[in-house]
This record gives sequence, structure tokens and C-alpha cells, in this order.
Amino acid sequence: MKKILILLTLSFSVSAFSQIVKDSILSKKIDAYRDLSISLPQSYQKDSKKVYPLLLLLDGDYLFDPFQGALSYGNYWDDLPETIIVGLHQNKNNERYDDCTIDDKTGLPEGKGAKFFEFIGGELLPYLQTKYRIAPFKIIAGHDVTAGFINFFLYKDQPLFNAYISLSPELSADMEVNVASRLSSMKESVFYYLSSADGDIKKMKEPIELLDQNMKTITNPNVSYHYDEIKGASHYSLVLHSVPNSLYQIFATYQPISNIEFQEKIVKLPSGYADYLKNKYEVLEKALGMKMAIRYNDFKAIEAAIGKNKAYNDYEQLAQLANKSYPKAMLGEYYLAKYYEKNGDNKRASKSYQNAFMMEPIGDLTKDLMLEKAEELRGQLKK
Repeated sequence: MKKILILLTLSFSVSAFSQIVKDSILSKKIDAYRDLSISLPQSYQKDSKKVYPLLLLLDGDYLFDPFQGALSYGNYWDDLPETIIVGLHQNKNNERYDDCTIDDKTGLPEGKGAKFFEFIGGELLPYLQTKYRIAPFKIIAGHDVTAGFINFFLYKDQPLFNAYISLSPELSADMEVNVASRLSSMKESVFYYLSSADGDIKKMKEPIELLDQNMKTITNPNVSYHYDEIKGASHYSLVLHSVPNSLYQIFATYQPISNIEFQEKIVKLPSGYADYLKNKYEVLEKALGMKMAIRYNDFKAIEAAIGKNKAYNDYEQLAQLANKSYPKAMLGEYYLAKYYEKNGDNKRASKSYQNAFMMEPIGDLTKDLMLEKAEELRGQLKK
């Protein structure tokens, strides 16, 4: 209940985090204008070179607010990245049903459904990529009939999307088998989130459970799969539970080092603490196509693990990582000083603290602290 209230509150306050643009596109495929609601991140106008993941919402009329609220809240705590959200309106004249027309025998889009499928890949995505600064990582989401429809993009030899959020999907013929089969052979990283509820529509729930069973047999390391069966929810209320769960699954690699990760993974390592940090951000870049500086607090977490396990040689590698992420800040020289100090070379440690004093402060590292450390070590050398 608290999660639902938070999302409802945020749906009215997200303007503090982003700007909403109303747009439309004339489609030659479906011979009509289609309306769009677009949420641009707060930093969009401030950094003209930054690119952002794309979240495309079918049924954007009602999915837009809960997704925008969850992303805004998660980004406030740096758990979720800034994301361009595009909500495609499909409910003004019940277009969603025509858009998702399928052949009952083949289980594939036909007629207006085939044209809508071509509109997404051949018109809408190129339009968005031309007009907005979109990163390679793209997500698509839908609910019931549109949630089933997004699976067709997986059938392509080169899928257009990297992540799929399928909220209580209405699955077409053999989709519970075909989706799992397709994902089992996927050669690129893909994220798939599926949800249902104990109060869901029965004719939808049974195929969803079969899909889940088939998905759980997949051993492909490129596939990140999660299924939620929401307790005490209906076909409609499951959306508010599923939205944050899906985003936190997809962006798990983006999140900073948590206390649980520190206690259960990092501190227990026999060695390689700096390597852990380096690999964490390399995985983030590979999985999400996002290159970002290592967070200061993540450096401090690894520093704590190094100190706790007395793996002082790792400070040298940590210094190299810090210099890449913050070349003007004192963090790199600070870790180099700690490396020398812990290895008994107080002369070089003092020099590194002096060098750090000449650079920009960062976090809780100040010029006064660097000067104090340098003088302390110089005093020990005179004894």
C-alpha cells in the first residue's frame, strides 16, 4: 500500500524532476496521427551531449504516470538512471485493439496489427532517435493486450529493444512457447519482466504461468528474467506493484553499492576489491550502454573493504580508477598516499598527500585533511 501511495503522490509532483512534452507523429503505415507524451530528464537541457535510455510505453495513456513517478523517485536516490519516457496514446478511440490485431491461426500480427508493428520499428523509433538524444538501451512496456504484443519484437532476428516489461499479457497462440524459445537463443543481453496477480483474469493467467515455467528452463546467461505474482492484486492494480519491481530488475547493475552488497559480496571476497569496482561499472556499460564515472560513495565502500581486509596493495589500483573518474579531484592522490603509507613509505605518502592538497576537494576529503596527514607523516620522518 505504501508503494502505491508513493507512486500516486509522485504522479502529481514529477514536474520537479523532468519536463513533459506533448508531441504527435503522422504515420504513413497506419494513415493517422498518433499522440505522444514525452518525459525528458531534468538534465536534458543542461547537458547537450548526454544520451538517455528510452522507455517506450504502449497504453501510454495510463501507464505514463506510474512509470514516470517510479523513475523520478528512483533517480532522486540514484537507484535508477534518468530516462526518456515516451507514452504512446492508444485509448482515445480504443485504438489499442486495432493496433494489436493478430491472426488467430498463426498468432502473428495481421492487418492493422501488422501495420502498427511496422509503425513502431519503421517510423516511431527513427523519429524519436532523430529528435531526441537516445542511448542504445531501449525498453518497451505494455499491459494485457499490448503486453502480449510487445513480444513480437523479440521474434525479429535483431530485436529493437533490450528490455521488455510485460504486465499481465494476453498471449497469442503458442507465445508461451515461442518467447522462451527465442530468448534461449539470444546472443545479446536482454531483460524480460513478467507479472500477473492472484486476482488476475483467469484466461490470461494460465498461459502466463505456462510462459513462466518455460522461461525458468532457460540457461542462457544473456537473459535476465524475473516473474512477479502479485498477492492481493487484480488485473489492474498489479500495475502499480509491477512498475517499480520491473525497473529495479532492469537497472540492477546501475544501482550504487548497497549495504547488503557490501556485506554479502564485497567484504567476503578473498582479494580483488578494486577489480570488483572496476568490473561493476564495466558490466553497467556493457549491459545498459551507459558510461558513467564511478560514484564517490562506491569508492568509499571499496576503501572500507580494503581497510577491513588489510588488502592495502589494492589502494594503488583504486588510485588509478579514481584518476580516471575524477582527474581534477584529490581522490586519486589520496588513495596513492594511503598505498604508500600502509606499505611503510611515509616519505612518498607525505608527498602524495601534499599533491592532493593542491587538487579539488571531493566528498569528505578536504584540503585541511590532506595538509594534516602530510604534516603528521613528515613529523614521523623527523623522529
